[in-house]
Amino acid sequence: MKLLVFGLGYTARAFVRRLGPEWTVVATSRGDSRVPLLPEGGLADVTHLLVSIPPDETGDPALDCHGEGLSALKSLRWLGYLSTTGVYGTRDGGWVDESAELRPSSPRAKRRAAAEQGWLGLGAHVFRLAGIYGPGRSAFDALRAGGAKRVDAGGLVFSRIHVDDIATVLLASIAKPRAGAIYNVCDDEPAAQEAVIAYAARLVGLTPPPLIPLAEADLTPMARSFYADNKRVSNALMKRELGIALAYPSYREGLAAVLANGG
Repeated sequence: MKLLVFGLGYTARAFVRRLGPEWTVVATSRGDSRVPLLPEGGLADVTHLLVSIPPDETGDPALDCHGEGLSALKSLRWLGYLSTTGVYGTRDGGWVDESAELRPSSPRAKRRAAAEQGWLGLGAHVFRLAGIYGPGRSAFDALRAGGAKRVDAGGLVFSRIHVDDIATVLLASIAKPRAGAIYNVCDDEPAAQEAVIAYAARLVGLTPPPLIPLAEADLTPMARSFYADNKRVSNALMKRELGIALAYPSYREGLAAVLANGG
């Protein structure tokens, strides 16, 4: 089996580490232009493709540059596209599943929704990822750097997913492919940001930072954009169809594991 990865970032690397010796893995590189440069051999004999490059203001680079070649690729058995639960927009704290209408509220989420449609046209499996955390990317990093903030966002909650559970979901989909499938990939417990920071602080023996009202939090534009959406994301389809048992069903188990591994 030969896997091609468009964008070998944090999540894709966690997935690749789970693959056995029967796999050959190749990845694109970032050239001087927008075109994701294919490795030597190009698309030849690729059986599986994982796409984790985000779209930009002009579209989806991988789809725009290589979509025609992929549509003609006879060896391809599975195509996975990593998207985001941001495509749902806000639901004022209500639940959404994969049947919900897409209401992306930011330009970034609107680009994701458009990219999803393009990849679905090639028979992709779309994985709508919640907030990703894991080793080297968790609440502990901000706490240790002294920059952690507990933001009082008036009951707003986020869904999350440990990076190792994402890898488990991708492997399960490869074992049970269904072209055109869409899965929410998140844990069981949407939670407020301030609760996660407080729990992480207690795990390392620190006093949690004081609560700061959202209006006074001095967040970057990117960070503030995440507070525009308030929803709870259901993972029922992922569990039912792929037989997933999450290793980290909430941020509590996930943070404890990150810390135990030197997090």
